[in-house]
Amino acid sequence: MNKVFWCKRCVVMSTRPRVTFNANGVCSACQWQEEKKTLNWKERQIKLDKLLTEQKSNPIFKCINAVSGGKDGSYVSYCLKHKKKVNSLAVTIRPPLEQNVGKKNIINFVRSGYEHIHITPDEEAMRILNKLGFTELGYSYYGWQIAVHTALVRVAMAFNIPLIFYSEDGDCEYGGDAKHKYEGIYGIDYQITNYIEGDYFKILKMCGLNKEQLYWFTYPSKEEISKKDLKITHWGFYENWDPYRNYEVAKKQCNLHENETLNAGTYTNFGQTDQKFYLLHIYLMYLKFGFGRTNMDAGIDVRRGAMTREQAVQLVKMYDAQAPEEYYDEFCEYYKMKKEDFLATIDKWVNKDLFEKKNRWEPKFEIK
Repeated sequence: MNKVFWCKRCVVMSTRPRVTFNANGVCSACQWQEEKKTLNWKERQIKLDKLLTEQKSNPIFKCINAVSGGKDGSYVSYCLKHKKKVNSLAVTIRPPLEQNVGKKNIINFVRSGYEHIHITPDEEAMRILNKLGFTELGYSYYGWQIAVHTALVRVAMAFNIPLIFYSEDGDCEYGGDAKHKYEGIYGIDYQITNYIEGDYFKILKMCGLNKEQLYWFTYPSKEEISKKDLKITHWGFYENWDPYRNYEVAKKQCNLHENETLNAGTYTNFGQTDQKFYLLHIYLMYLKFGFGRTNMDAGIDVRRGAMTREQAVQLVKMYDAQAPEEYYDEFCEYYKMKKEDFLATIDKWVNKDLFEKKNRWEPKFEIK
């Protein structure tokens, strides 16, 4: 506990995986925010234009980009179509336990003028992988998270579109492994280690699913991918990433809707509104690492100059510990778990160095 601390400039916590701090106690996310002010963004735009021009395998679609109907994927789609004047194929992996506002937003996005594919992987396979993610990794929607990467590669291969855009490099923007901050192109090995947490092969071995059921959850062979010269990148590598700007553009250009009330666990009502399991995901994150959704949202707002660190600290104290208890019965029904087993699994993932059980899990620390 004596080693737990927070960034001196924002509120990133020292327990965040892969985060680093400089000698002044400033986190890697804040350091990157400063470094971005000095980057040659024109040079990066030239690299982006070259990437788009070089892709000649598919005469209809220049690229694929991941969308959920939310602010970031919608913003990237808008930029590709209206700023770069290229045709991109937007791909959504249908999540479990969709929220109504999320379903409305993906429809609004398509009706705003975008070509789109909605992939619904085998629902029982998704359930089994999600449940294994929950029980074995403390990761509530692990199967869906796998498919966000593997299924897009499958679509790219099937349509012969060897260029995939995701939104931002979360490690780089929010504090973590910044190995790709100067190199925008990466491969599936980086996806496995950084985005599906390196436990991909372990979960596949445990699931007992056959090849057909796992089609959307597995990669084509490395030989197939190599032959296609597949390139995977983040739009945030080529321009200064700003989630709030993305929200404003998506709202205006793609008819993005917010929740009518505040999102669970934070002070905002937009972002990550596609599925209910995100609420369990961020609560488990809080119990494992000591920081939750408010910490992440407030850190972004401090770094973009929208609030002071003092304001962020107060918001973290107010909202970060919220548990999505109103959805517990629905989660249990989906996982096919008894309530006591579900609660025991949550308890299993609690970092006992950071929390103690009273009527509920209470932090031993206080953000400073």
